[in-house]
Amino acid sequence: MPAPVTEEQTRLDREALLDAAEALFYAHGVQAVGMDRIREESGLPLKRIYRLFATKEDLVVAVLRRRDRRWRASLAAHVADVPDPRGRVLAVFDWLAAWFAEPGFRGCAWINVHGELGTSSAPVLAEVRAHKRAFHDQLAAWVRATGVPVAEGVCLLAEGAIVTAGVSG
Repeated sequence: MPAPVTEEQTRLDREALLDAAEALFYAHGVQAVGMDRIREESGLPLKRIYRLFATKEDLVVAVLRRRDRRWRASLAAHVADVPDPRGRVLAVFDWLAAWFAEPGFRGCAWINVHGELGTSSAPVLAEVRAHKRAFHDQLAAWVRATGVPVAEGVCLLAEGAIVTAGVSG
């Protein structure tokens, strides 16, 4: 009888699975990537994968949620180094430009997933909307701190830049 799986092994397996799924989904799209491909890339048996995530939809939600935490933390850390409110808003666009220039940039993961799945998956749609709302709210707070009442316009500029960079390559 095999030894029971430890909490640490579960954590490691989960991270390996999320790493593989995130890379594949971002590079190729959710619908183009089957669970066998994720199994190959993660090195985990399908049985183990389905113990960690009962459905592919659950895996997509977990990938988006983890990516959101990292993405927003990176942006916040970049902006936190800027003392001036106007400079913080400009720093958002500097951070976005650096992100757009990263090797393998394929646009916004949340927009990409929404483009593939639309409203067919309520949990995925909720995750996409949560990310977009959190980004909007944070950026709007930085803009309001400048004292200039243009938060919605700046948020639209940022989202437009993200979509344009993804489409333009």
